[in-house]
Amino acid sequence: MRKGLPINGWLAIHKEVGMTSTRVVEAVRRITKAAKAGHGGTLDPFSEGLLPIALGEATKALAMVLEGDKAYCCWVRFGWETDSGDPTGTVTQEGGTPPGRYALLEALKAFLGEQDQVPPAHSAIHINGERAYERARRGEVVDMPTRRVVFNELTLEDYTDGLAKISVKCGKGTYMRSLARDLGRYLHCPAHLEQLLRTRTLGFELNDGITLDSLADAVRDNRLDNFLYPVDRVLDDIPALRLRDEVWHKIVNGQSVWVDAIGCEGTDMVRLLTPEGIFGAVGTLSAASAKDSRRLCKPKRLFHLS
Repeated sequence: MRKGLPINGWLAIHKEVGMTSTRVVEAVRRITKAAKAGHGGTLDPFSEGLLPIALGEATKALAMVLEGDKAYCCWVRFGWETDSGDPTGTVTQEGGTPPGRYALLEALKAFLGEQDQVPPAHSAIHINGERAYERARRGEVVDMPTRRVVFNELTLEDYTDGLAKISVKCGKGTYMRSLARDLGRYLHCPAHLEQLLRTRTLGFELNDGITLDSLADAVRDNRLDNFLYPVDRVLDDIPALRLRDEVWHKIVNGQSVWVDAIGCEGTDMVRLLTPEGIFGAVGTLSAASAKDSRRLCKPKRLFHLS
C-alpha cells in the first residue's frame, strides 16, 4: 500500500530557477506528505514560473490536460547561439549584428500562427526509446523530428542592448528555446533563450502560484486547503452533468448509461457529478442523435474522492 496522506487536488507551484520539475514534485511530497504526486508539464531547470502539481486522484487527470495552451515571458539574447538553446549550453555560433526594433517586430509577425518547429536536442522527447537530452549530452548528433506548433500572440515588451523581452501565448508542444534559436536564424544573428518565466498553464495564472517555502509555511500552519485546488479544476472546460442516484451507481460499476446531454454539443467528453454535485468521473459520449439530446455515456475514469 502506498505510504503517505490521501491528499487530492492541485497545487500551482511557482518553481524557482535551478530546480528540475522532478525535484519540485519530490519537495511537494516531502512537505505535504502526500501519497502520490506528479507534475503537469516539464519546466526546465533554468526556467521559473508555474508548475502545477497533481496530488492523489488528481494525477489521473494529467493525461487529459497536458495539451492546453500556455503563456510565457521570454528573454531572447541576440549575439550567440548555444547547443541547448539556453544559457546552460555550449556556444555553437556567435557574432552578427543584433536586429533593429522594427526588424524584430516584423519577424515576430512572421512567426504568428501555425508552423513547423524543430525541438531542441536538449529536450525530454523520446528518440528511439531514450530521452533526446541524454544522447545530446553524450555528444551525439540527434535528428529531432519536426512538429506542428502554433503561436497565438507574440508581443515585444522591451528591447534593450540585444535583449528582447517577449510575451508569448502558444499551443501545445511549443519550445521557447526553439523560438529564440529560430528568431536568431531568421534575423541572421544567432540567439538563445536567456531567461524564461511560465505565466499560464492548465488554466492557472501566475498569481495563483505558491513557492515551496510558502507551501511549507502553509502546511505547518494547517492552511494547505487554502492553496489546494479541486481535482477537476483543470478540467473545467469540459461540460459537467449531475447524475441521479441510480445512474451514478451504474457509472461506478463501469456501465454505460443514457444521459440528457444538453449543453454538451461539440464534445465527446463530459465530467460526471454525483447526486450531491461532487465531481467523480470523466465519461465519453456517443455521437449525438438526430432525434433528441440523449447520448450514451461510457465511464472513462473514476476519481475516488470520498
